[in-house]
Amino acid sequence: MQVDALAVTDHDTVAGLEEAHATQSKQKRALTIIDGVEISTTWHSFDIHIVGLNVDRHCPTFLVRLQGQSQTREARAEKIADKLEKCGFEGVLTRAKALAGVGQVTRAHFARVLVNNYGVPSMDAAFKKYLGKGKRAAVKAEWPSIETAIEWIHDAGGQAVLAHPAHYDMTAKWLRRLVALFEQAGGDAIETAFPGINKTKQELINELAQTHQLLASAGSDFHFPSRWTELGKNLGISSKLTPVWHNWKQFEWQVAES
Repeated sequence: MQVDALAVTDHDTVAGLEEAHATQSKQKRALTIIDGVEISTTWHSFDIHIVGLNVDRHCPTFLVRLQGQSQTREARAEKIADKLEKCGFEGVLTRAKALAGVGQVTRAHFARVLVNNYGVPSMDAAFKKYLGKGKRAAVKAEWPSIETAIEWIHDAGGQAVLAHPAHYDMTAKWLRRLVALFEQAGGDAIETAFPGINKTKQELINELAQTHQLLASAGSDFHFPSRWTELGKNLGISSKLTPVWHNWKQFEWQVAES
């Protein structure tokens, strides 16, 4: 599938954005790179991800704040590795870091290591048995609040988006509470289209976007090539909603041509 715009939203870092822009500058095919980030936060007992779009990747204050996130993530990775080694998986941290490259080590990297090297049948199985909430290698990180993440993103000139709301293991009642809090804290948009979302949940999220007057976003949640995720696939949003990119300067040419 052809992709004309790509938002790079690594977990808790903007370190890969320079490379993304440098690589694209050498390509013949036009592609608009959107500077972004996905910030980890804590709300009650849930880890909630807040995407920042159109952030200033050079903002000194933002970089300092994200460095704190990196340190938290590194400490968490070491604890996860220790727990996995007690489960019989040796050398997982080295392999996870190799997969992450210059990026942050996430639970997804550990899951891939377990699948690729230790006979765990699937990513889903790795989370259900070892890495998911309450499982043998789960580690609770001390992330900032949703309100703090939104403030950071706004201070860096970006828009704050509630990421993949249907992926959180919570009831519809709790999801409504989450979206209400996000709006009250000054959040700008909510992802209404992403891989794995079912029709019922999508209808609820569309309703919540309208109720709370949030812009609509879409994301592939793409971490690495696989048969489950593909960039730009099935990301249409409801015509009743306003897309988060509706007034972005990067896309003024599209408005002029329409």
